[in-house]
Formats: sequence, C-alpha cells, structure tokens
Amino acid sequence: MRGFTRQQLTNLLGVLAIAVTLAGLAFGLPALDRSLPAERFVADDRPYAIGAGVSIVPPPGATVDVTGTRPRDDRGTALFRLGPVRYAISVQPFDGTLAAAATRLRERITGTPGYQVTGTQLAIATASGLAGLEGGYSAPGRGGRYAVFVADGRTIEVTVSGSELDLGLRLPMIDTSTRTLSYRAVS
Repeated sequence: MRGFTRQQLTNLLGVLAIAVTLAGLAFGLPALDRSLPAERFVADDRPYAIGAGVSIVPPPGATVDVTGTRPRDDRGTALFRLGPVRYAISVQPFDGTLAAAATRLRERITGTPGYQVTGTQLAIATASGLAGLEGGYSAPGRGGRYAVFVADGRTIEVTVSGSELDLGLRLPMIDTSTRTLSYRAVS
C-alpha cells in the first residue's frame, strides 16, 4: 500500500474546499433567502417607481412585497400590502383604447372562478391628469376594486383585494394613493 504524496494531499484539500464552498452556496444562500422577509416597508412621502415611467406614492403603513415586484424599463409591477389587503399596480405595453384596456382587465377578473364585476364602471383621474376607469368586483368572502389607465402606448392597471371589512377600512388610503399615480415618458 502506497502513501499519499504532498501534491496529492494538496489537491485533495483543494477539492474538499471547493466542495464545502459549493455546499455552502447550495444550502446556505437559500436558507439566508428564506430568513429575509418578503415584505419591506416603503416611504409614504415620496413616489415609488413601478417601471416604464410610472410611479405612485404608497399609502401610509404599506409594505412592498418583493416577490411580486418587478420594475423594468418597458413594464413593471409593484405589489403592496396593507395588512391583509393586496394592492397591485402593473404597467405594460398596450396599443388599444382605454375602453379596450378596461374590458381586458374585467375579462381577466371574471375569468377567475367565483369572481364577478359589480356595479358600474366610473371615470377616474389622477392628480397628474391621467384619465382612467374604475370599478369593483367580488368573490366569495372577498371584495376588490380595479382601475385602469392608458398612457403613451401603455396600460396601467390597479387591483385591490381583501375581505370586505379589511378593504373597507383601507380603501380611503388606497384611493388617495391611486390618485398620485403618474406617468413620465421614458426615452
């Protein structure tokens, strides 16, 4: 039986160090990721960039859920939470009218089993002058609101959902926030 040479031991130690490093990355990074909260507090006194030139001032006490937030140059999504209420804003390329954008959003809502649009659709305007349409929807045990705007080849969709009680308590803050929605053309 032959012993190990110094070179072989050095190589073995190098391989073991690489294996330990890879194991640390494979198991340590996901564990670290799971330990970090998905929700982060956001400032309610300055605009939050959604993407594609769209921004909004979040309601007081809102957190942003980083698992549902994806800002990009040509589109974007932000998912805010106010306790159990979900407040989502999405912007994406669109080449239709405001009425077509509202129809598309309503069809997506009613395409979810148990969801139905309720009441009439009303005109809405933001402080920056964006004109849109808003309405309500319901599902078993939940209520919701939606708003849609079209600006410069983009549709901006706002959806809010939560239990009737939670939604009722937070809707005034969300309405105020939605009216801060603004669009700045990106070059």
